[in-house]
Amino acid sequence: MASRQLVVFRIEEEDFGVEITQVNEIIRPIEIFKVPNTPEYIEGLINLRGKVHTVVNLRKRFNLPSREFDDNTKIVIASVKSVIVGFIVDEVKEIVKVEDEDIENAPSALVGLKRKYVKEIAKIGERVILIPDLDVVLSTD
Repeated sequence: MASRQLVVFRIEEEDFGVEITQVNEIIRPIEIFKVPNTPEYIEGLINLRGKVHTVVNLRKRFNLPSREFDDNTKIVIASVKSVIVGFIVDEVKEIVKVEDEDIENAPSALVGLKRKYVKEIAKIGERVILIPDLDVVLSTD
């Protein structure tokens, strides 16, 4: 039986998960350099050990209210189509193993932003973890 490991993080009251194979590391927020004339959800650039990466604020990308960073706020550094990007999340919770049969495509009844950005749903007992399509999250459409 095949399975996937997901890094589970929280935004607002929702749990999201990305495959652990896409995650390079998880860091505390560091200095972010603003870039003029970029979409609002692009928080800016970070210099991480001599390499510059774009940082996306997922709260802004999902049209959720902004909030101040706190001790739980993290930047998930991930590979998306061989590009390294940072995603600001409210909190990184855990790493979970999910069997393939417990992962399904997002239901077509899911409307609006969630359907646009969520490609799959993982079920763990009574829990539901939304698996975003990071390619769509990064698209400028």
